[in-house]
Amino acid sequence: MQTQLFEALEQFEPTMIALRRDFHRHPELSFQEVRTPERIANFYAEQGIPHETAVGGRGVVATIEGKQPGPTIAVRADFDALPLQEETTLAFRSIHPGVMHACGHDGHTAMVMALAATLYPLRDQLQGTIRIIHQHGEEVFPGGAIQMIEAGVLEGVDAIFATHLENDLSVGTIGFREGHTLCAIDEFEIIVHGQGGHAQAPHKTRDALVAGAQLVCNLQHLVSRRVDPFEPAVLAIGSFHAGTAPNIVTGEARIVGEIRTFNETLRHQLRQEVDLVAKTTCAGIGATYSIDFTTGYPALWNHPDETKLVQEAASFLPEASVRALTPMMAADDFAHYLTHVPGSYFFTGSGYTDGRVNYPQHHPQYEINEQALLIGAKTLGATVLRALKPKD
Repeated sequence: MQTQLFEALEQFEPTMIALRRDFHRHPELSFQEVRTPERIANFYAEQGIPHETAVGGRGVVATIEGKQPGPTIAVRADFDALPLQEETTLAFRSIHPGVMHACGHDGHTAMVMALAATLYPLRDQLQGTIRIIHQHGEEVFPGGAIQMIEAGVLEGVDAIFATHLENDLSVGTIGFREGHTLCAIDEFEIIVHGQGGHAQAPHKTRDALVAGAQLVCNLQHLVSRRVDPFEPAVLAIGSFHAGTAPNIVTGEARIVGEIRTFNETLRHQLRQEVDLVAKTTCAGIGATYSIDFTTGYPALWNHPDETKLVQEAASFLPEASVRALTPMMAADDFAHYLTHVPGSYFFTGSGYTDGRVNYPQHHPQYEINEQALLIGAKTLGATVLRALKPKD
C-alpha cells in the first residue's frame, strides 16, 4: 500500500504545489481565516471525502475510515499566516498588504490535503481511521489547538503526527527528535508608572524611561545569573516604548518580552524573578509598576514510540536523509495535542541547495523549496500507515 500511496502522491505533486501557491497568494491572519477553511472544505467536497467545517471555530476535519477496524491516527496541519509585508518576487506572492505566509503553513496545508486525497482511494485497504485536522490560529495565543481539542478532535485518537517545513535543513532532510523538541513560551508586559514633568526640573519627577531602561538591563541578568547553565532558557525583550519629546520627562514606560523554557519549574521561577526585578528596579527611583503575564504554549515533547515510526518511515525514502536534532527554542501549539495523546512532530527540510539564500521563518523574503512538499507528504503518509498496523 505504501508503494501505491507514493505513486499517487507523485502524480498529485503538481496539484499539491498549486494548492500551496494558492494559499500563499491568499494568506489570512490567525483567527481571521475565512477563505482558507472554505477552500479546504471545497477541496474535500470535490474529492468526496467526509469532512466537518467550523470545528473549534474555524477548523476543518476530514475523516478517512478504513474497511477494517483499527486505531485512529490523526494528522494536523496549521493554516494561518503572519502580519508581515512580503518582499519576495514570487509570481504567487501575497495579494494582501501586510499579510504573508512566512512560516510554511501554506505548505503544511497542501501536503496534508494531498495526503488525504491519495489515501482516500485506498480506504478499503486500511485497518483503522485517519483523521485529518486542519487548524487555524497557531501563531497567536491562546492558539487554535485548544479550541480544536475542546471541540473533540482527539476523541478516540490513538496517535497524532505533524510536520513543519524548515529552511535550516536542506531539502531531502527529515529532522526528528525524541522527548523535548520545542520550548514552552510565555509573554509579559510591564508598565512602569513614574511621575512626569519638565526636563529642566528632573528632581521633581520619577523618570519612567530611566527606570524602564534599567529594568531592561537588569532582566538580562536573570538567565545568566539565576538559571542553571545546563537548563535551556531565553528571556527576550521585544519592545520598549517611553517618552514623546526631548524636554518632557515621561511618567510611563511599556516593556514587552517573553520567556522560553523546557522545565516547568524553571518556567514558574522565571515569572517570579521577572516580577521581583521589576519591583526592586522601580522602587529604586520611587516608581511603581504593573505586570501582566500571558501563558503561552507548553513545551513540545515527542513520544518515543511514535518518533521511532517517523524515523523508520523517513529512512525508507531513497530521496530523504534522516537527521536527529537538538532541542529548539521555538514553540508550537501542537504541544497541546501531545499532552493528550501520544504522537510526534518532525521537520521537513525545505532549504535550497543551489546557493540561494535560505531566509528563516518570519522573514519577509522567506521562501521554501517546493520539492519538500512531496517528501514531507510521503513521510507523513508512511508514518500513518505504520501507525495503523496492529501492534504485536
